[in-house]
Formats: sequence, C-alpha cells, structure tokens
Amino acid sequence: MRFPCLLVSVLALSGFTAASADQVYDVVVYGGTSGGVTAAVQAARMDQSVILIEPGRHIGGLSSSGLGRTDWGERGVIGGLSLEFYQRVRNYYDDEDRWVHEDRDDYHGTIHMPEDMDSMWGFEPHAAEAVFHEMLDEQNIPYRIGERLILDPDEGVEKEGERIQAIVMESGKRVEGRMFIDATYEGDLMAMAGVSYIVGREGNEKYGETLNGIQAGNTVNHVFTHEAQRPHPPRPLPPEARVDPYVEEGNPESGLLDWVNPDPGGEFGEGDDLVQAYCYRLCLTDVEENMVPFEPPEGYDEADFELLFRMFEAGEERIPWLPGRMPNRKTDTNNRWAVSMNLIGASHEYPEGDYERRREIKEKHEYWQRGLMYALANHPRVPEHVREEVSRWGYAADEFEDNDNWPYQIYIRVGRRMVSDYVMTEDDCRHLRIAEDSVGMGSYNMDSHNVQRYVTEEGYVQNEGNIETPPAGPYAISYRSIVPSQGECENLFVPVAVSASHIAFGSVRMEPVFMILGQSAATAAAMANAEDLAVQDMPYEPLRERLLADGQYLDPPEVTPQPPEEPIEAEDLGGVVLSAEDAQRDGEWIFSSHVGPFVGNGYYHDAAEDAYPASAVFETDVAEGRYEVHIAYSAHDNRATNVPVRIEHADGEETVPVDQTQTPEGPRGLLQPVGVFTIDGEARVTVSNDGADGYVIIDAVQLKPVE
Repeated sequence: MRFPCLLVSVLALSGFTAASADQVYDVVVYGGTSGGVTAAVQAARMDQSVILIEPGRHIGGLSSSGLGRTDWGERGVIGGLSLEFYQRVRNYYDDEDRWVHEDRDDYHGTIHMPEDMDSMWGFEPHAAEAVFHEMLDEQNIPYRIGERLILDPDEGVEKEGERIQAIVMESGKRVEGRMFIDATYEGDLMAMAGVSYIVGREGNEKYGETLNGIQAGNTVNHVFTHEAQRPHPPRPLPPEARVDPYVEEGNPESGLLDWVNPDPGGEFGEGDDLVQAYCYRLCLTDVEENMVPFEPPEGYDEADFELLFRMFEAGEERIPWLPGRMPNRKTDTNNRWAVSMNLIGASHEYPEGDYERRREIKEKHEYWQRGLMYALANHPRVPEHVREEVSRWGYAADEFEDNDNWPYQIYIRVGRRMVSDYVMTEDDCRHLRIAEDSVGMGSYNMDSHNVQRYVTEEGYVQNEGNIETPPAGPYAISYRSIVPSQGECENLFVPVAVSASHIAFGSVRMEPVFMILGQSAATAAAMANAEDLAVQDMPYEPLRERLLADGQYLDPPEVTPQPPEEPIEAEDLGGVVLSAEDAQRDGEWIFSSHVGPFVGNGYYHDAAEDAYPASAVFETDVAEGRYEVHIAYSAHDNRATNVPVRIEHADGEETVPVDQTQTPEGPRGLLQPVGVFTIDGEARVTVSNDGADGYVIIDAVQLKPVE
C-alpha cells in the first residue's frame, strides 16, 4: 500500500490535526526527523499534550528520505522506541504483499534483515515513512507539515527570562508550550532561542583531541589515490593520483576548478568554520518496469564534472558510489571514492543560511548528483565498464513520487552543534571519560566525510577531512549534552544538534541514536513538567529509572580505554622491516588506522564483503642467511582465520595460514612469527585474501636474522 505521500499532502493543507492552535502544549517538538517522531511519541505515551511541527513536507527525516542502510555501530545497545521502529519495519515487511519486485526469501538473512532478529535495518523510504505515521497516529498526535520557524530570534521565539513561551512560524502560526524540543538537523530553534552553539571544526587543542580541526595529511579513504595520505605531512602523490586542479590543465593562471581551495586554510589540527560534505541518499533500482532513467539536469554543463573525468583519466577504475541493497531491488546509494555523491565544499553556508540560501544549496547538490549519474552512465570520458554498469540503474519510480523521484531531505551530516555544560568529545568515544548521567549510547565510528578540496604543494588536487576511527566500545551520552548550559534556556532539549565536538558528533550523528535521544529528551521533558523544574535541575536517578523501564540502554560495557595510538616506528623493531606502503599491492586495499597497534600510521585491509581478490608482495634484497619471518597485523574478530602467507626461500616456497583474529605472539602484540627460512639474497613474502574467511590485514613484514 502506497499511502504516505497522499496522507502528507492532505495534512499539509489541514492545519493542526487535533486541538486548537491557541492551546498551550506540554511539549512542542520542532522538527519531524526520526528523533522528532520518537520524542513526540514518548511525550504522548507519558500523557503529555504534544504537537509535532515539521518545516518540510514529510516526516522521518533521513530515515524516510533514502537512508535505509542503517548505520548502527553495535545494534545491541539500541533500545526503546528506536529499536521499536526497526521492529515495526520488520513487521511491515512480514506482509508478503510488500514484496513487489523481489521475493522476501531473497532478502531475508542479509545483514539488514537478520534471521536471528525481530528487527530489520534496511528499508525503502516509503516504508519508513509509513511506520513513522503509524507510530504518530496510534497516539493521536497532532502534527503540522510545512510550517517553518521564523529565523529571527526577535520574531521566531518568544522568551521570558530563560523560558521559551512560544515559537512563531512564517505563516503567522504561534505555538505555546511548557517544554520545547529542537529535533532539527540544523539546530534552528536552539539558535533562535539564544543557546550557545558552534559551526565547523574545533582545533585539536580545544578539548585535547587528535582527530579534530584541519586533517590535511591525516585523511584516509575517499582521496585522489588508493593510498592514504598518512603520515603527516603527506608524501608526494603517486603518478596515478595526480589530478590537475586548474580550469586549463597545467595553467594556474586559468583559475581553479569549482570547489577547490588554493590550500587547506591553516595548519594541521587548527580549527575552522567548515562542515563536512552533504549529499542526497539516492534510491535507485535495476528493475526496468520501476525505473526512471538518468537524464541530464536542467542547465547541465559537462564542464562542471571535469574533476570526475580527470579522476578516471588518472587511472581510477572503480565506480564512485556505494549502493547498499534495500528491499524490492532498490538501493540506498551513498558517497564513495574521491569524486562521488558528496559535493565537497558546497555545504559550509548551509547551517547558518536563511531558507532561500538553503534552497539554493540544496538545488546545487541535486544538480550535481543528477549530473553525476547522467555522466557516469553516458559520458565517453567515463570508462566503458562503469558506463555499462551505471546505465543498468535508474531512480525508483515508486519512491518520492511527489518530488520527481528525488529524496525530500538532503543529508545534513552536521549543522549547528550546541555548546553546553558537557561537550561530548573524543575522550568519551575512547572511554577515557564516561558520563555519569547517560541517556543513551553511541557506538559508531568517529566518522567525518571530507570537508574540502585543496591544492597540494606539488600542484595537484586532494580531498581533506575524511576520518574513520572506531570508539573503544559503546559509550555513554550525557544528559547535559542534550540540554543548554545553566542560565541559557530552562525549557529546551536538543537531542539532534547535540553538544559535541566535530569529531565526536561524527559518531553520535546516527539515526538510531537520534531516536534514542529524542525519546530520552521527551521523557525528561514530561518529568520536568510534573515537578515544574528547569531542564538543568532534573534529578538524574528518577530519569534513569524511567529510561531503563522503557527499554533504553544506558550503561556502556567495561572496555579497555583506547587512547590515540602511538605509532610503532619500523626502525624500532629491528631486522629488516618492509612496509605495506612499499609493497606491490594488487586489487583493492583500503587504508585504515581503526584498530591498533600498527607500524607507522596505519595498515591496509581488503574489501572482504565485496570479495575482490587482493594480494600484496613484500620484497627486498638481503644478505644470504637464515631469517625468522614475521608479519605485522592488528587482531580483531572480523579478521580472517586463514590468511595465506607465502614465503619464497632458498629451498622453494611455503604457504603458512595465519589466524588474524588472534593477537600476534611477538613484541607489543604486533608481530606474528610464521617460520624460519633460508633466504638466498632476495626476500619475497606474499599475503593475499585467496580463500580468506574474513578481512585480511597487511601492515608490515619483518625479516630477523637468526644467529
């Protein structure tokens, strides 16, 4: 049944669906994101009068606008209404009639629809919106669609002292409330209420972090090379990664291509006011009868895509997209590689922009992505195998039917971020600090997409800002990080634009977490109303008891704190050490520094989930003699248990399987011995993923002379 679009269009014209416009609501939720929906539902379940106001035309935020490939971190810490949403999605798809273009059994058992769970973590946009409407309708929650807050603190928010009395929409509608929840991605209500916030990246020194600020020389993946740019400062790019940044290749006088800066704008680790790149999460399909072909956008100019073409001509052969598989042969398609879905550099003015400026920015992103898809499918400067694959796909005709099959919500990966009495930082994610007033947990990587493009010292273009570092484990999110500082506003909660540093917000900013925090905010709002308390004065223990009773998970597991890794230098290991950076690598190897220890600044892993063949040859000349051979890797339970390591020696060759789930036996848990061999002057060790049953790690090979 395809009813959400019709339902929304009716509600958009109908005004408040229950109660009169002059009612004083117990809880006013501004922002119909996933976190806004759970906040409204929880408030209603706690017998609060509540209204949900959404400035756009659809509810559910990104979850109902293409982001069906849920980023969860660890699903075991997702509870309450957040988990209920995913359980309801599972129930939705238990109806065989929902499977129009695919058999349920073909999708059942995938990572997004596990056999051993009653929840489902991958879904079509219209399915998510239907579930959100169901949750609201069951509680008879009035909601208003298409009502935008006046973006002027003198006109949009009526405040007496430290309390918001009412908020005012552009239409003239005035909504009074006792408690307010800003569930927008932008943090608009928070800002108009005079609450402290930040846009951009703090410097590392602000909170004693290592992954904040400008990251030129520390950016991993999605750069103009298969290599990472570590160590800092970056080494010169290899020939296959050298992409000219100038309008006329080789002519600096011709000016830079769009969205390319002349330099990174500061020193490594310094702060700036830039935000990570946005995109739309595209819902594509390869089902011909449900496909809208890629067409050039209005005003299409192939010169706007010159950087894409130059990337391919420099040697890139991969398709720059990440199409996550969703039900009914659809995708949630995300950014991947150096030039892709993200319009890097175009999002910086969005958080503080007025509605007109935001509209312009969104239109620019839509133009970019529509043009990208058309170029990938058709342009002769794109490799033939890429054109053939991309042209098999098109926009899903039965999604976003009232919006030309285009997602409603741009992926605002970060907008404004509140600055409160507790700022979540890298220390929280690394378990170096644990909040004592937990209202939920995060567990995803400290993840930032690229922030900008700049010209390197050698005169080539490079991306900057992509960081992908895991936390030590699920971590507590402080109650104080979702309420303003003492003395700023005493009846406002901010569960989406939470108080967090740039890099910590990169972990918090996942849809399941926003739903968790939305529920916690509404719970606290109802309890504060009952006692007529300011949000800063809420006692924690009663709140904790209610959150636990409602199925929330609050207590992070005991894990070993994870301070930033101190690199182990090759020269400190002894013997002859061959780095993975200098190995002859074939196939796809992805740089990482997620799990230590490692030699230098990181290691490489294969693309195990995609089963691409990959191998790495470590070779050098050594003096003839007997050598103990070690390989370096960081152990993890997702590694392969049977990594084939082939050693060529004086008497032939031998392949030794290595279990990379087990911590190496050698010094510092880094080096695993694989045997003693006679080397006749040329050492050659090959590591591959042939037959491997998990991720394969290459870091270094050590040859240690045996007396």
